[in-house]
Parts: sequence; structure tokens; C-alpha cells
Amino acid sequence: MLYYLFEYLEKHYQTPGASLFQFITFRAALAIILSLLFSTIFGKKIILFLQKQQVGESVRDLGLDGQMEKAGTPTMGGIIIILATLVPVLLLAKLDNIYVIMLIVTTLWMGLVGFTDDYIKVFKKDKGGLSGKFKILGQVGLGIFVGAIMYFHPGVTIKEDVSATDNIEVVQTVDGETNQIRPAVKSTKTTVPFMKNNEFEYSKLISWLGDDYAKYAWLIFIPIVIVIVAGVSNGANLTDGIDGLAAGSSAIIVFALAIFAFVSGNIFFSDYLNIMFIPQLGELVIFTAAFVGALIGFLWYNTFPAQVFMGDTGSLTIGGIIAVIAIAVRKELLVPLLCGIFFAESLSVILQVTWFKYTRKKHGEGRRIFKMAPLHHHYQKSGYHESKIVTRFWIVGIFLAILSIVTLKLR
Repeated sequence: MLYYLFEYLEKHYQTPGASLFQFITFRAALAIILSLLFSTIFGKKIILFLQKQQVGESVRDLGLDGQMEKAGTPTMGGIIIILATLVPVLLLAKLDNIYVIMLIVTTLWMGLVGFTDDYIKVFKKDKGGLSGKFKILGQVGLGIFVGAIMYFHPGVTIKEDVSATDNIEVVQTVDGETNQIRPAVKSTKTTVPFMKNNEFEYSKLISWLGDDYAKYAWLIFIPIVIVIVAGVSNGANLTDGIDGLAAGSSAIIVFALAIFAFVSGNIFFSDYLNIMFIPQLGELVIFTAAFVGALIGFLWYNTFPAQVFMGDTGSLTIGGIIAVIAIAVRKELLVPLLCGIFFAESLSVILQVTWFKYTRKKHGEGRRIFKMAPLHHHYQKSGYHESKIVTRFWIVGIFLAILSIVTLKLR
């Protein structure tokens, strides 16, 4: 909203300083400051409100050190993250930008799914929460929405470098050279990390359909989007098991995605790095900046010993947003690397459950690979304090984020 106000003041009254709002970097800086202030200042008020409403965490005794002391800690703190993200976005972003609209819908959609789950747990006293099939239904619904927008919306396009042909736009690059690019085109291209020719067209997966196979690319693209959205949101949900782990790990991931959004949405930097240029994507930096600020601000109250838990309201929303940003910047194939913490947590659960069922069927007694799953509980059972586990997971997350960013040139 402020963007449009200052745009009007600049256009009609030449107000000093109003032109600053045209710069994505300036608005991104404001977004992260506002989200930090909101989450730290109003976060306390929200926590007190949750305490007053007796929205406390019910804890099952799993034999973990310090676990029972967490009983009664306010949950549903994901509301803080959601509000601290959306308020700066509504104030500073271009609200007619398709990528911003898509992320706002994602935030509200997954926030509602997570809130419903927490509400059933807290107020209906049902520890199972929302049925798993309804969670999956919510994730599938979001995947269909995002996939359809990415495939069918005319504003979702890319531009590619070409040699001199018809309909070429000439631009000046970072180093002063001139370059030629195609007009914006619809495409399901994505980036394949570590490969020399690192772009892949999803439609080629169905090339066996005949010469006009490209028209049916949505048949493969939308299911892939659904799998990514469901996988990352569930991974974030599993990671939210000890104080500060999910929020801190997510802040690192989103910061890396903000860099991808900035360089891919800037024609000069995308040319300099020889990567895909995605028109209108730069506006996504405002959203990612606000989201990073919200996550870091939430950590003020969520680090050990936590004063509030994010609940599924936060974890499912975080995972959904990360998945959609990765898809928007065409870096979804980087998710196993960039979201390595989520991936490891999910994989540990899958391996544990699969091995337990297999050995029970074969030997009559279920056996375990880990002392407990997800993975962070294995280290707790091994005697590590949760603060040490979280810090080391963050370090691994930073390493994975740096390695992901390096893929911009490492190919």
C-alpha cells in the first residue's frame, strides 16, 4: 500500500525521497526491519494472549530430557510468523504482482490448515489433531493452485539469451556489454544444479505423446508441484521438534532463496551470472525479506527455553512457503540440498518406520535404525542437549545454503 502511495507522490508531486520506494533493495530492507519489530514487539502480546486463552502444548512422555517441562507452553505461535510476514508485504510490495499474490495465498492457505490442526489439538483435546488425509488434501489443493498459476498465468514467464534473430530486445549488461534476449515466453523450464547445461524442460518428460506434447506439459508439471509442496511442508513439520530448530533452519533457507529471487529477477545480474531471467520475480524479494525477519523475530521467543511453540500453524505454513518460493525461482530441484535439514528429518522417519515394519514382519520383532525419529530426537536420546543439537543443525544448514548459492556458477 505504501508503495502505491509513494509512487503517486513521486509522479504527481515529486516528493523528495518518494523515489526510494521504486528500489527493491530499499523496500526489502524496510520489510525485514518491520517484520523483526512486529514479531519481537507484538510477539510478546500474542504470547500473553495465547496464555490467557490457555492455548498450551500437551506433551507426550517420550523419555526425553526436559520434555515434560515444556507442557503448558503456548502453542500456535505460527500466528506471529504469519502476521509479521504479511503486514510488511501488504505495506511495501506490489500487490498486483502474481508472485506476491501466489505467496500471500500460500501463507493464508497453509496457515488455515495448520491452525485447524492446532485448534483441534488444543480446544477439542484431540492429540491426533486434523486427520492426515485432510492435511494432505490441503497440501494437494495448494499444489494444484500453484502449479496452475505457474503454468497457465500469462504473467509467469522467462526470458532467454539468444543470437541475433527476430523480435530481439537489446539490453546493457553489468559489465557494459550489450546482450540480446528473447521476449518473455511461457515455459516449464527449471534449473538442474551442478550440470553444465543446467536447464531442463519438464514437458520433455512426455515427449512420447507426439509432436504437440508441449501442450500437455501441465499433466506432469502440476503433479511435480504437488509432491514438492507436500514434501517440504511435511519436512518442516517434522523438523519442528525442539526449540528454535525449525525457525532457525527455515530462516537460513529463505535467505538463500531471497538471493536466488534477487539475481533471477534482475536482468543485469541474471545476464552476468548466465542464468534464467524471470520477469517480475524481483518483487518476491520483498516477501522473502519480510519472511526472514519474521522467522528471526520469532526466534527471540522460540530459542531454548522456548516461551512459545509455532505449532502446525507455523511449521506447515513455513514449509509451504519455502516450497512455493523454490518453485517460483525455478530452483525446486535444489530442495534436497538447500532444505537438507528437512530432507534428513523426513528420511529418518521413513527409514525408521520402513525398517521397523520390515523387521517385525521378518523376525516377529520390530527393530530400529535410530534411537528415535525424527533425527533430532536420536541425538537427544544420545545425550546431547537440545541447544547443541539446534546450533549444529544450523551450522549444517548454513553450509548447505552456501553450497546451494554456489551452484549459480558451479556447473
